[in-house]
Amino acid sequence: MAVEQRAGRRVAIAPSVLTADLVRLADAVAAIEAAGADYVHLDVMDGRFVPNITIGIPVVEAVADVTRLPVDVHLMIVEPERYVDQFVAAGARIVTVHVEASIHLHRTVQRIREAGAQAGVALNPATPLAAIEEILPFVDLVLVMSVNPGFGGQTFIPTSLGKIERLRRMIDERGARAVIQVDGGIKASNFRRVVDAGADIIVAGSAVFTPERPVAEAMALLREALGEA
Repeated sequence: MAVEQRAGRRVAIAPSVLTADLVRLADAVAAIEAAGADYVHLDVMDGRFVPNITIGIPVVEAVADVTRLPVDVHLMIVEPERYVDQFVAAGARIVTVHVEASIHLHRTVQRIREAGAQAGVALNPATPLAAIEEILPFVDLVLVMSVNPGFGGQTFIPTSLGKIERLRRMIDERGARAVIQVDGGIKASNFRRVVDAGADIIVAGSAVFTPERPVAEAMALLREALGEA
């Protein structure tokens, strides 16, 4: 599945397994696939770029082996260009790197695409959109972080809505192909506002993997917020 979620197509949901039960990761991935997820989102953290350590290449490969969903890998690591080829070889269909982490961003994006994956760039909440002006024509996806990266279950930063709206205008005015992905603090109560601001793909972690309800019910609530269920 290519990251093309524009006019006439429903908004895509990419559940993040960061808050899933990692002991039963295969079951969690099967549950989101059965519930109609569009992607499986994997957050890779190194304890340096962000203050947490999560998963690596072996887990990406294991997930890719048990699902038909496109594997969407978000690299929250320093020097991501060193590992691009390995993540793509492990099964990543989309690889997103942070503008704050890659000094030679154009080269990194080229490397992702040459390896056979789609390329995304991510922006931390305090990073202005000006940081992606020159790279925008070369990427498939722009990820707007609506929390400070590193941990799941955080509260959505309200000013992210204006940032998403401005990014939507930037993409449309320039005729860029990039879709907008938003990650952080998204739940049924703010899902619609994020989509109305211009998001094409929503990453949801704790809203999907919650002790309050089964995955299928949680996914249905998100769709209901858009009037799709």
